[in-house]
This record gives sequence, C-alpha cells and structure tokens, in this order.
Amino acid sequence: MLITIIIIAIALSMDAFSLSLIYGTLGMNKKTRIELSSIVGIYHFIMPILGYQFGKIVLRIIPIKPSILVGTIFLILGIQMLLSIKKDEKIEELKSIYTLIIFGFTVSIDSFTVGITLNTITNNIITAPIIFSITSTVFTYIGTTIGKILNNKFGTYSILLGSILLIILSIIYYFS
Repeated sequence: MLITIIIIAIALSMDAFSLSLIYGTLGMNKKTRIELSSIVGIYHFIMPILGYQFGKIVLRIIPIKPSILVGTIFLILGIQMLLSIKKDEKIEELKSIYTLIIFGFTVSIDSFTVGITLNTITNNIITAPIIFSITSTVFTYIGTTIGKILNNKFGTYSILLGSILLIILSIIYYFS
C-alpha cells in the first residue's frame, strides 16, 4: 500500500512540478519558492481529507465497487492531465500571496478527487495526505529551483509522466 500511496503522491505532484519549472524560469526568489512550495503542500494535505469526507457521502448514496470508482477517477485525472499539455500557454508571474494561493489550489484539485476514494487505498486516512503534502512540497520547490535552467518542454514531459502513472494505476484498480 505504501508504494501505491507514493506513486499516487508523485503523480499528483507532477502538475505542480511542471508548472513550478515554468514559473522557476521567471527568476523566482528563494522566499517566494518556499512560500509557493509550502502552500502547495498544505493544499495537498487538506484537499484529500476534504475529498475523503465527500467520498464517504457519495459512496453511501451510489452503490459502486470502490475499486471501480478509484480506477475511473485515476483514468479521468490521467486523461485530464494529458489534455492539459499546451505548448503556447502565456505565463504570468506569481506576484502576490493571493496568486500563490490560487496556484496552489489549482494544482491541488486532483488531490481532492483522489481523496474521495482514499479509504480504498489505505486505512490510515492521515498518512496518505502527509505523503502527498511532503511530496508536492518537495517537487514544487525542486521545480522552481531548477526551472531557471530547464526549458518549458521538460514541464510537458513531467505532465506526461504523471498522466501515464495515473492511467496505469486506473487499469490496476479496474482489474483488482
């Protein structure tokens, strides 16, 4: 189970990583990199817990095998990540704490979705969000730090990797 949680954490962190690579190329200072990474990590902790609470309600209302629901959610997230790959996106600087908060929220929505079926992945509902949080914090910080020397194409490849991981996990859950 721990390996599955780590794989999910990496997949969930890929969009934050790829975007932080791009924003890192804008010359973000160390204080802003730390703030952004912390905000992303906090969201990746809170969102799956909120999703878990929401999921408990949904699974009571809709009688569906949890592994099918997990597989479907991972498949949708993987496809969504694939479709989000755009080569000509305009990048604006993250100038205020509000833009950092919005950035953190937008790259953490997928954690909410994963949280919906978190109880089918692990019985310890706090461990997974902690791992998601730490992983996304580290990935975001690393992304902003090395973003100064990497080009935008690398960000696209990391989204592609995250998408593939989620689609593979969806197939595993469909057949479990």
